[in-house]
Amino acid sequence: MARFTRELASSATSVVILSIFVLFNNLSSSVFVSAVVLDPSTTILHPPNADINRQTMFLPLFPSPPSSSPISSFSGDGKTQLHLQKSDSHRRNARMALHDDLIIDGYYTTWLWIGSPPQKFALIVDTGSTVTYVPCSTCQECGNHEDPKFDPKSSSTYKSVKCNKNCTCDKDKKQCVYENVYAEFSSSSGVLGEDIISFGNQSEVSPQRAIFGCENVETGNLYSQHADGIIGLGRRYPSLVDQLVDRGVISDSFSLCYGGMDIVGGSMVLGGIPPPSGMVYSYSNPARSPFYNIDLKELHVAGKRLALSETVFNGSLGTVIDSGTTYGYLPEAAFLAFKKAIMKEVHSVKQIKGPDPSYDDICFSGAGSDVSQLVKSFPSVEMVFGKGEKLLLTPENYLFRHSKVHGAYCLGIFQNGNDPMTMLGGIIFRNTLVMYDRKNDKIGFWKTNCSDLRAPLAV
Repeated sequence: MARFTRELASSATSVVILSIFVLFNNLSSSVFVSAVVLDPSTTILHPPNADINRQTMFLPLFPSPPSSSPISSFSGDGKTQLHLQKSDSHRRNARMALHDDLIIDGYYTTWLWIGSPPQKFALIVDTGSTVTYVPCSTCQECGNHEDPKFDPKSSSTYKSVKCNKNCTCDKDKKQCVYENVYAEFSSSSGVLGEDIISFGNQSEVSPQRAIFGCENVETGNLYSQHADGIIGLGRRYPSLVDQLVDRGVISDSFSLCYGGMDIVGGSMVLGGIPPPSGMVYSYSNPARSPFYNIDLKELHVAGKRLALSETVFNGSLGTVIDSGTTYGYLPEAAFLAFKKAIMKEVHSVKQIKGPDPSYDDICFSGAGSDVSQLVKSFPSVEMVFGKGEKLLLTPENYLFRHSKVHGAYCLGIFQNGNDPMTMLGGIIFRNTLVMYDRKNDKIGFWKTNCSDLRAPLAV
């Protein structure tokens, strides 16, 4: 996850965030430090043409480490512990609400409680990050966020992760540390600790011990954001999902469901749920990259296939979906074809300037304020996956509201500079249950009302 501020957007260069792994020797578990790499030949994530109230989020790019043990976790005493895997039928899940507004805030948060007694935190949900962290009470360089800082001394169950040969240590060689640096050069660093994490009263999962970052320094946007920190749901340890799976607490799956346009929040489930009837799937190749990728082959607009080679969606890291990215980004050829097809199909609306004259947003007026009626003014879009399965996208999956003109909307899909990677952020999956079935290397999609997820899924 990383964000470009509005001020930075005008001068942003091609920046890649590579989180460098410091690997545990035992069973290849890992603690992370990170570094910034400036390389014009690699991934370029341009901020969208945005108005001043919009925040944009981007995932960090990190290389894949050697395969880690599916049943290992790192304990605070520096020892690796093994945990027997339970059958999926005996595992429970943690259902958690999502909060905040994707467009206004640039992210969704969920709430975790850490320590004994529990201390509450609002954490950005990010499938592109692996370290979960919160501000520490010792932090003199942290901003004012939604909740008070975490106080290790107030928790009777807190334990620091002591310095050992398997982690990066502080200068006094006493504790393991972490550091994350993001694309606009905001950063988070601190010590690693272990404590009891609780998931709220909707969770079937009892409180669990887990490793997290206790933040001592934050800079840039991380300093000024409202959210307290980040919950890392990435594909590698020490992702919270990996820790819970390794302990046999949940099955190797989780799901996210974002509310629709004008709907704040959504739902998240850590662990497996029965797949709904009608869910469509795409293969997700964990060997290709540590990101959650999909096998996108075609885009259709108004039922017509864009005249593109299917390889256009297979460049660089392929097609990546990420909860820490707000909008959609296409390679140049795909974006130009998509924009042309949209423009060809809109007849009852008028193209207007975007909310900020500094940016060349593609916006339209005259569609009215009722989101359910946008299908009368804008075409449907379909994503076609490797086995021919199609996911239907409605206008709310590629448009956002114009902040200054009532009843006006702008395209929320942009060109990804000169980079061949396709990146699909949260806007693409509004009112779509996205099931990250890591055990079976596939990602499922199901259109639904995400503001009322519990009833149709019986979770």
